[in-house]
Amino acid sequence: MASTVNFTGAVDRDLLKRAKIIAAKTDTSVNALFNAELRHLVETFEAAEATGNQNYRRLLDFSLGRLAGDEAMRALGIDSEEDLFLLMAQAHLPMPRLPEADTRDMVDQLKSLAS
Repeated sequence: MASTVNFTGAVDRDLLKRAKIIAAKTDTSVNALFNAELRHLVETFEAAEATGNQNYRRLLDFSLGRLAGDEAMRALGIDSEEDLFLLMAQAHLPMPRLPEADTRDMVDQLKSLAS
């Protein structure tokens, strides 16, 4: 049996609230959800790495915002965003978010249109 360790991490307050709701609805704990997701990420990454396949790493980089969509598509040899998003779903990775500064700039631009 694997031993467990405690660690400290930071989680977005809203994300934790939503995770608690899912845990309650599925009669489990946030810790069990976290462990399952982390295990999936690690095992999938390791399996891809063991076979020399860099596609999962590229998808993970895209998910973490370290690789732009067009760069990810070029690296994966695909030519449509739809295919990229399908691969993200199949890889069980979250879609990337824009950096907060970009989001604020977009909001400011929209506000300036209204005035």
